[in-house]
Order: sequence, then structure tokens, then C-alpha cells
Amino acid sequence: MIRGIRPLLRGSTYAGALFAYCGALASLPLLPFAMLPALTWRSAPYGVRAVLTLLVWAALIGAVGLARTTRRALIASARRLLRVPLPDPAAGRRFASSPGTGPTPTAPAPAVPSGADRWRTPLWLLLHVALGWTGALVSGVLLLAGLSLPGGWLGGEAQVSLFGWSARVAGGWSSWAVALGCLLLAAAVCVVVTSALRWLAPRLLGLSSAERLALAAEREQRLAERNRLAHELHDSIGHTLTATTIQAAVAGEVLSADPVAARAALRSIEESTRAALEDLDYVLGVLREKEAGTAPTRTLADLPELLDRLRHAGAVVETVLSGEWAQVQGTLSRAAYRILQEGLTNALRHGSGGPIEVRVVAASDALELRVVNRTGAGTGTGTGAFPTSGHGLPGLAERVRLLHGEIEAGPDGPQHWRLAVRLPVRGSA
Repeated sequence: MIRGIRPLLRGSTYAGALFAYCGALASLPLLPFAMLPALTWRSAPYGVRAVLTLLVWAALIGAVGLARTTRRALIASARRLLRVPLPDPAAGRRFASSPGTGPTPTAPAPAVPSGADRWRTPLWLLLHVALGWTGALVSGVLLLAGLSLPGGWLGGEAQVSLFGWSARVAGGWSSWAVALGCLLLAAAVCVVVTSALRWLAPRLLGLSSAERLALAAEREQRLAERNRLAHELHDSIGHTLTATTIQAAVAGEVLSADPVAARAALRSIEESTRAALEDLDYVLGVLREKEAGTAPTRTLADLPELLDRLRHAGAVVETVLSGEWAQVQGTLSRAAYRILQEGLTNALRHGSGGPIEVRVVAASDALELRVVNRTGAGTGTGTGAFPTSGHGLPGLAERVRLLHGEIEAGPDGPQHWRLAVRLPVRGSA
């Protein structure tokens, strides 16, 4: 019993009834236009003209529902008065992406509603008006009866007549009981109308199938973009912190004995951190959904600078570069740089201080990358000198998979670790 009364006490129920009744009243300006065909066809029977008026009225109401502004207004009002969590229509919003950001998915096309989707708003509007008029007439009659019946409590009789139907209520306390019942029924009508509109709103004003697909595609793009940015941040900042830590240690050791080498190491730290700050500013701008400008691009053309920074850190780097590797462009070149950067970072972190072999072979059909370093105890940083997140190799594997390449990472003999990647050349842009 209490659960049945509780909806009557909620203000949102009466706000929903007001929403329904206002929808009914809003359709009144269209009624004179709907009556024009019936007025011009005076020879038709009254019933035919009445049906014709209702049909034209319904057609005009449905035509108003075809406008996009009508749908937006209905969604906003249903949120506020019905308290229904309706999402904004997904209109195929494009995901912001700056040029040169790497392999990002293409933006979704605007959602094109199907024929059935186009009629959801007119159908809602017709049901809204129908429920509004039905609820207003029924609850109005009940409310009027509830207020007028107690007038005969001094001993008279009350009579209610509606459309040829009449009922007599004897005076006394029975009229009060009937009046109370009419008022409760009027409140129940408000609850029924509001509940019906709440049930219909998500189905007719909610996202259509095309809008759901567009929203899912947009969400997938955002997740893919954030995942890509996480990879970029891991590769750039992780490498910079590893290299600058070693360079700072080298500069401290040779500061007195070899000031020239110390200054070179400090310059390398400055260049590395400046490049990392550019990457960090761009990533933070994208994550905050602000205008981040053009992303800093690192390609294979920047590989000699990367190798020089490693040499300033005291690493011995042996390079084998063959083919037109400097001519590789676009996504393939950017991905190859990040793969080599991550491989060299791992070699600095976990290597034994021996020489690091870097091999880049650019052929007409594939780009081969290879990083080999010594493992085990030695004069270098050694395994465990740097904390790791464990995301490096999985991130590399995912990057290679997106480019339809092949990757091998693991021991190469008893004292070496090898990272080998093969990326197909398909005219990347």
C-alpha cells in the first residue's frame, strides 16, 4: 500500500503529468488548420468530418516531429520533467586529431538515421499528445466530480452526467467517500500517464541504432587514441629518463677529468629533455581535450640524433644501416623510430654495458629492425637498475600488430638479448 502511495507523493510524477498536459495544449494551435478540410467539405456526415479532422491534426503533429529542433526540445524537456536520463543524439561527431600523430583510426561518418528511426520522434509526439489529452480529460472530469459531489452533504442528491451517462449519489457521507475516490483516481491517472511517458521516452527519444553505432565508433576511437598516446608517452619519457640518468652519472664522473665530455653529456640531457617536454605537452593537451597543435614527429631521419645521445651517455653503439632507410616516410617511419627507441631504452636499462648492435635494412617490400645487446653482469646499468612498468614489449607487439608486421624478442644465445621486427612496406602515408 505504501509503495503504491509513494509515487503519488513524488513531485516528479506531477511534473510528468504537467509535461503531458502541456504537450496536449501545445497541439491546439494546429487544430484550426486541421479543421479546414472538414469546413470545406460541409456535405460530409459529422462523423466523417470529425475523423478527417483528427487525421489531419495527427498528420500536422507528426510533421512537426520531423524537425531536429523539435527532437532536441523534447529530449531537454523530458530530462527535466520526466527525470529520464536521455543521452544527446550522436550526430557522428568527429574525433579531433592533429596531423602527424601516427596510426589513428579514421573518424566516423555522420550517423544517417534509417526510415524507422526518422518516425520515432513523430510517433513520440503523437503518443505524447494522445496521452496528454486523455489524461487531461479523464483527470479533469474526476477532479471536477471530486470537488462538486460533497456539495450535497446536507442531505441533497448529486448527479453527474457525461456523454449521456449519468449517476446519482445520495447525500451524506457516501458523497464524501465517492468524492475522495474520484480524487484518488485523478491522481492515479497522473501516475499512469507519467509512467507511460517514462517507459516510452527511452525507446522513442533515446539513441537510434545508427546513433548507437556512431557513439560506439567514437568511443572506440577515443580509447584507441588514448592507448596510442600512452605508448608514445611511455616510449618518449621512458627513454629520456633512462638516457638522462645515465648521462648525468657520466657527467658527474668525468666533470673534473674531462670537462669537454661532461659538457657534451649535459647538452645531450638538455636536448633529450626538451624533446620529451614537447611530447609531454602534446599528450597532456590531447588528454585534456584542448587544442594541442601539431604533434612532434620523430622519424627514422632522427635516428642519428638518437644514437648520438646514447653515445654521450657512454653506450657503445654499432650501427648497420642499409638500403634507402632515410627515405622511409609516414606512419612506417614514425613507428620504426619508436620501436628502435624502445629497444635501445631496454638495452640501456637491462644491458651489461657491452656494445649495442642496431641494424636497419630498408628493402622494397619490408623494413627490418634489429637491436641486440649483451646481458648479465657487467660494467653497465645491469638488470634491475631501473624500475620498469612491464608495458614496453606488449606495447611494441601491439604497435607491430597494427602495422601487420612480425616481432621477435628474447634471448639470442647465452649472453645476448635480441629484438627483431619486420614491417611490410605498403606505401604508408
